[in-house]
Amino acid sequence: MAELIVLVMDDPNKADEIVNAWLEAGVSGVTMLDSAGLGHFISKRGTRDDLPVIPSLASLLRSREETNRTLFTVVPDNFDVEALAAATEKVTGTLDDPDTGILFVIPVRKAWGLHRRRR
Repeated sequence: MAELIVLVMDDPNKADEIVNAWLEAGVSGVTMLDSAGLGHFISKRGTRDDLPVIPSLASLLRSREETNRTLFTVVPDNFDVEALAAATEKVTGTLDDPDTGILFVIPVRKAWGLHRRRR
Protein backbone atom coordinates (compact mmCIF):
# COMPACT_ATOMS: atom_id res chain seq x y z
CA MET A 1 0.00 0.00 0.00
CA ALA A 2 1.27 3.49 -0.81
CA GLU A 3 2.05 5.78 2.12
CA LEU A 4 1.91 9.51 2.75
CA ILE A 5 5.01 10.75 4.54
CA VAL A 6 4.70 14.11 6.29
CA LEU A 7 7.48 16.08 7.96
CA VAL A 8 6.72 19.25 9.89
CA MET A 9 10.16 20.73 10.46
CA ASP A 10 11.04 23.39 12.96
CA ASP A 11 14.02 24.92 11.10
CA PRO A 12 12.94 26.07 7.63
CA ASN A 13 16.60 26.68 6.71
CA LYS A 14 17.11 22.90 6.52
CA ALA A 15 14.34 22.37 3.95
CA ASP A 16 16.59 22.24 0.88
CA GLU A 17 18.94 19.77 2.54
CA ILE A 18 16.04 17.53 3.56
CA VAL A 19 14.49 17.63 0.08
CA ASN A 20 17.84 16.56 -1.37
CA ALA A 21 18.12 13.74 1.20
CA TRP A 22 14.61 12.55 0.34
CA LEU A 23 15.36 12.60 -3.40
CA GLU A 24 18.56 10.62 -2.76
CA ALA A 25 16.47 8.13 -0.76
CA GLY A 26 14.31 7.59 -3.86
CA VAL A 27 11.17 9.69 -3.48
CA SER A 28 9.78 10.86 -6.81
CA GLY A 29 8.71 14.32 -5.63
CA VAL A 30 8.17 16.47 -2.58
CA THR A 31 5.61 19.17 -1.86
CA MET A 32 6.63 21.90 0.57
CA LEU A 33 4.33 24.33 2.38
CA ASP A 34 4.95 27.16 4.82
CA SER A 35 3.16 26.34 8.04
CA ALA A 36 2.72 27.60 11.58
CA GLY A 37 1.84 25.53 14.62
CA LEU A 38 -0.11 26.33 17.73
CA GLY A 39 3.06 27.38 19.55
CA HIS A 40 3.54 30.26 17.12
CA PHE A 41 0.05 31.56 17.82
CA ILE A 42 0.32 31.18 21.58
CA SER A 43 3.60 33.07 21.68
CA LYS A 44 2.27 35.75 19.27
CA ARG A 45 4.92 34.83 16.73
CA GLY A 46 2.34 33.47 14.28
CA THR A 47 -0.16 35.44 12.26
CA ARG A 48 0.20 39.15 12.87
CA ASP A 49 -2.82 41.03 14.13
CA ASP A 50 -1.29 44.50 13.75
CA LEU A 51 -1.29 44.82 9.96
CA PRO A 52 -2.77 48.06 8.67
CA VAL A 53 -5.77 47.89 6.36
CA ILE A 54 -3.53 48.71 3.38
CA PRO A 55 0.01 47.65 4.33
CA SER A 56 2.97 48.74 2.27
CA LEU A 57 5.09 46.03 0.67
CA ALA A 58 8.19 47.37 2.42
CA SER A 59 6.63 47.02 5.87
CA LEU A 60 5.54 43.47 5.11
CA LEU A 61 9.04 42.53 3.93
CA ARG A 62 10.68 44.09 7.00
CA SER A 63 8.59 42.05 9.42
CA ARG A 64 8.95 38.52 8.09
CA GLU A 65 6.79 35.97 9.91
CA GLU A 66 8.48 33.02 11.57
CA THR A 67 7.17 29.82 10.03
CA ASN A 68 7.85 26.11 9.83
CA ARG A 69 7.98 24.03 6.68
CA THR A 70 5.76 21.03 6.06
CA LEU A 71 7.06 18.57 3.50
CA PHE A 72 5.06 15.66 2.17
CA THR A 73 5.37 12.94 -0.39
CA VAL A 74 3.53 9.78 -1.36
CA VAL A 75 5.71 6.70 -1.74
CA PRO A 76 4.84 3.37 -3.35
CA ASP A 77 4.32 0.02 -1.66
CA ASN A 78 7.50 -1.47 -0.16
CA PHE A 79 9.32 1.89 -0.03
CA ASP A 80 11.97 1.92 2.73
CA VAL A 81 10.36 4.44 5.08
CA GLU A 82 12.88 3.67 7.85
CA ALA A 83 15.75 4.69 5.55
CA LEU A 84 13.92 7.91 4.71
CA ALA A 85 13.47 8.66 8.44
CA ALA A 86 17.18 8.01 9.02
CA ALA A 87 18.11 10.33 6.13
CA THR A 88 15.83 12.99 7.62
CA GLU A 89 17.42 12.69 11.06
CA LYS A 90 20.91 13.09 9.56
CA VAL A 91 19.79 16.62 8.69
CA THR A 92 17.48 17.53 11.59
CA GLY A 93 19.11 15.57 14.39
CA THR A 94 17.02 13.05 16.27
CA LEU A 95 13.35 13.91 15.99
CA ASP A 96 12.91 12.87 19.63
CA ASP A 97 14.72 16.09 20.60
CA PRO A 98 12.63 19.23 21.06
CA ASP A 99 12.46 21.85 18.31
CA THR A 100 13.44 19.49 15.48
CA GLY A 101 10.15 18.43 13.94
CA ILE A 102 7.69 15.60 13.63
CA LEU A 103 7.65 12.91 10.97
CA PHE A 104 4.69 10.61 10.45
CA VAL A 105 3.41 8.11 7.91
CA ILE A 106 -0.20 7.52 6.89
CA PRO A 107 -1.41 4.65 4.68
CA VAL A 108 -2.86 5.73 1.34
CA ARG A 109 -5.66 3.49 0.16
CA LYS A 110 -5.37 4.54 -3.49
CA ALA A 111 -3.04 6.81 -5.42
CA TRP A 112 -3.08 7.90 -9.05
CA GLY A 113 -0.13 9.41 -10.88
CA LEU A 114 2.44 7.89 -8.55
CA HIS A 115 5.62 7.27 -10.54
CA ARG A 116 8.98 6.01 -9.42
CA ARG A 117 11.77 8.51 -9.97
CA ARG A 118 14.25 7.58 -12.67
CA ARG A 119 17.87 7.68 -11.58
